[in-house]
Amino acid sequence: MPYRRLSRFVTAATTVSAVTASTVTAALAALGVLALTAPVAASAPVSPVSPATPVSPASLAAPATPASSASPAAPADLSVGSSSLAAPLPRLSRSSDHLTITVSDSGKAATNGTYELYCHPARGTHTDARGACDKLDSLSRWGKDLFAGVPKGSKCTMQYGGPATAHITGTWAGRPVNAQFSRADGCEISRWNRFVPVLPSVAS
Repeated sequence: MPYRRLSRFVTAATTVSAVTASTVTAALAALGVLALTAPVAASAPVSPVSPATPVSPASLAAPATPASSASPAAPADLSVGSSSLAAPLPRLSRSSDHLTITVSDSGKAATNGTYELYCHPARGTHTDARGACDKLDSLSRWGKDLFAGVPKGSKCTMQYGGPATAHITGTWAGRPVNAQFSRADGCEISRWNRFVPVLPSVAS
């Protein structure tokens, strides 16, 4: 009986030894594979990943800038007598500009009477046809009535410039003209003086 027990013990020990040896062998084999593969993995250089360029929130919100284009020109100042730049009327194809000017009580017999004025080219019975046409051209503006009277409600000085009166009729820049002039107050005097030499210079 003691020999049989000893034999079982030896058999069990041998089995344990075999299992342990196989386990150790498997572990060593695994370590060997790792040892062989580790240098290969380590030897392969890894390219650094460039960090993404940060995007500004403002650049996402801002709309794309359109291609530059020529802006339309701002409308010209069309006020009569304005000191700012404005587009004068063209002188081409305006041979129909013809005015009849009648002046009364100017204080000078030479300037009283009725005169015919033609422009483009300047001619007629007016004493200064060239100067009168140039003055009218300098005062003319698109969209404005050159011969309009003093606006209602204007504040004018109580200044009397004399009894002189004038009446202008005809056609200017394709528009009919029928305008009255006097020197009854400061506004009317300024309006008259603005038209010299179309109208004669009169002393107040």
